[in-house]
Amino acid sequence: MRAVDSLEQMQAVVWAALEVGINHLETAPAYGPAETFLGQALRHLSEQGSLERQDLVLTSKLLPGGTAPEGQQAVQASLQRLGVACMDNLAVHGLNTPEQLAWVLHGPGSELLDTLLAEGLVGQVGFSSHGHNDLIKRALDSGRFSFCSLHLHLFDQERLLLAQRALAQGLGVMAISPADKGGRLQDPPPLLVADCAPFAPLQLAYRFLLSQGISTLTLGATRPADLNWAKQLGDAAGPLSDQERQAIEQLHRAGRERLGNEWCGQCRACLPCPQQVPIPALLRLRQMALGHGMEAFATERYNLIGRAGAWWEQVNAQACLGCGECLPRCPHSLPIPELLADTHRRLSAAPRRRLWD
Repeated sequence: MRAVDSLEQMQAVVWAALEVGINHLETAPAYGPAETFLGQALRHLSEQGSLERQDLVLTSKLLPGGTAPEGQQAVQASLQRLGVACMDNLAVHGLNTPEQLAWVLHGPGSELLDTLLAEGLVGQVGFSSHGHNDLIKRALDSGRFSFCSLHLHLFDQERLLLAQRALAQGLGVMAISPADKGGRLQDPPPLLVADCAPFAPLQLAYRFLLSQGISTLTLGATRPADLNWAKQLGDAAGPLSDQERQAIEQLHRAGRERLGNEWCGQCRACLPCPQQVPIPALLRLRQMALGHGMEAFATERYNLIGRAGAWWEQVNAQACLGCGECLPRCPHSLPIPELLADTHRRLSAAPRRRLWD
């Protein structure tokens, strides 16, 4: 999704990925010219004798909505751009709302997926979701899907139980952007680097997810060098080592000590909020900023609130009216309205353009 400045850039990244042992390439028609460049790059490598189609797992996506014929036309266009007769995996791209889930389980989307599978145009179907946990659980339990892509991060483990539920059901699980959306870990601040020592923050984040059995990590490479950790960690599945476990404990302890009695345990007991304020998510951003020096990431994410539709939170801390309903529920007796007000003061800034607006 990021190697889209030129065909040459895409070719360099794809070749580097194959060189380090990556065999799964995931794209989407929503990612600008990515499908077209990827198809051209794969054709070039095939003509050179450097790639056999059966050695590659290819995934693309389909936005939910519309009629079954429209969806089939969109998938056919993806196949044409990619230069293949069948894609191994098709993901419903952004299954974020109850209406979108209904579309794929009971509406035109269900008919569409059945047709695509029956005609051999896709090998299996799954979904990506940025939605709430109850919606993801319903999707997992529907029996409709063979894999899922979820936000699973070292600093945000809210959906880890859902990932483990999916794995127990035999679904493949892919972590969405452990690096960038996981905290801009590809460019960590000095305080975070110190907290994770002797490991790099991104190295520790990747190993944490692999140790949980997550089958695939997305690597949004812009250049071949972005795949260095993939080369080093290609065979690094399995439980955490004692040193890795100690580093993660050190990381969490350092953040908690800096927050002191303002530390939020992310238990979600404060919810629901009458104003729909996503209290844990907002306090998590505050804690990343104050606890580990991750102000740049926290500010970026905070200022996307309300600007990314169903792909991210809709309500920021300003919506808190100080009603106090959350206060008796908090096991840590946090002054939640005060912390939300402080979150907005610290993180509110001029909004930036999203990558795929």
